[in-house]
Amino acid sequence: MTNKTEQIVKECNRQSESCLYTSTTLFIWLRYARWLNHGFIITPIIFSSLATWKILSQSSSPWVSAVFALLAGLLPAIYKALDFPTNVNSIALLAAEFKNLQDRFRQAGEALSLGDPDSFFKQFAALMKCLEDARKSSITPPEWCFKLAQKKITAGHYDFVVDFSTKALNKVPCDTARKE
Repeated sequence: MTNKTEQIVKECNRQSESCLYTSTTLFIWLRYARWLNHGFIITPIIFSSLATWKILSQSSSPWVSAVFALLAGLLPAIYKALDFPTNVNSIALLAAEFKNLQDRFRQAGEALSLGDPDSFFKQFAALMKCLEDARKSSITPPEWCFKLAQKKITAGHYDFVVDFSTKALNKVPCDTARKE
């Protein structure tokens, strides 16, 4: 393997790791965004039901019913202003795109690099173009999502048993790995 090929293999590994962190961060954010999305849909229904509930409207504190009515009317407007469905779909598409790029960079670095160097260089250039396109969306997850992703990755949640040596298999906490 030439020095140039070795350097591009290293870069494939870097980009694969970068895509792992990005996709994991986005998937964590997506999980929370979906919960918020559901909350914005369900909560106004519950609040409007509570606002019209006779027990609350006839109680000595009619302001409780008024607060529920206000929230039932306000939340759909906030939901629309935040464009939640579009944002959730954008996060989902981008998370999947980075996960696919992670795998493609890993495959290029580990398998394609062993073949024709020119073909490998062309594939690397095409992958970098895909990565640049994915980054154009500039969706920025919250920092706490990155911290959770970092914790999951360093804890080994995305390590593959096949990548461990036979000796290391005994240390893997997965029951299936110990049985082999």
